[in-house]
Amino acid sequence: MAALFEGKRIGWALAASHCSFEEVLPSIEQLVARGAQVFPILSEHAVDTRFGTVEEWVARLQQATGRRVMRSIVETEPVGPKKLLDALVIAPCTGTTLAKLALAINDSAVLMAAKATLRNGRPVVLAISTNDALGANAKNLGLLLSMKNVYMVPFGQDNPEEKPTSMVADFSLILPALEAALEGRQIQPMIIDRARRQVR
Repeated sequence: MAALFEGKRIGWALAASHCSFEEVLPSIEQLVARGAQVFPILSEHAVDTRFGTVEEWVARLQQATGRRVMRSIVETEPVGPKKLLDALVIAPCTGTTLAKLALAINDSAVLMAAKATLRNGRPVVLAISTNDALGANAKNLGLLLSMKNVYMVPFGQDNPEEKPTSMVADFSLILPALEAALEGRQIQPMIIDRARRQVR
């Protein structure tokens, strides 16, 4: 895996699922350690929460990647014409981002980076974290599953008893999913039993 990432230019976009930021940071650090150039992108919709302030997260992302965090459409627009990225990871990917990407709505730094990467025929890897994946967003998830160059980090229901429509990616599988995507493959199995994994 390390050899595959060496020298690769990987965008890493964080949508505003604030509770998941801490979970994805180790994967960003591992990607850098394996020789990738990581370009951090933070949603404009990220706000100060009990999980940390925007200022703190910008600082942590810049420290982890050694690069300035992109936070606007203007900053991410050159990703397409400059062919800046070999792949883009959106982790966490919220339900809102999921829906807008499926419907070709481009109104944020994260979505602009995704559109630009897909425009160049390069992979976009989604690590979803949404309460309505099996509800109102199910149709959008279906659209993305059939979209060329869109790949999924394996995901499953995280709390089926209390939140039956919620699905969350297994963030520990982001790098294997990215590796597969760079080779043009969807990592399998894509649907996992998160609830059983948590019990174990």
